Amino acid sequence: MESALLEHPAVAESAVVARPDPLRGEIVIAHVILAPGGTASDALVRELQEHCKRVTAPYKYPREIRFVETLPKTISGKIRRVELRTPDAG
Repeated sequence: MESALLEHPAVAESAVVARPDPLRGEIVIAHVILAPGGTASDALVRELQEHCKRVTAPYKYPREIRFVETLPKTISGKIRRVELRTPDAG
């Protein structure tokens, strides 16, 4: 899913995690850093979701997209997804 998001010109970096959901079991949540000049909006959320549906299987798209300034990383540069799974992340 991260690769699919990165193919979109408005996305500079992304990280995807799952969150428990009572209806679906888990849903996909994408944390997105916008490319320079990008503006977060509801229209962009829908555009990114539609892009993911075209690039991957339609059922895999992120149900929630959060726009963030930075992603938590380790010293070696890997994304700390455990921090993104907390309810207040993003």
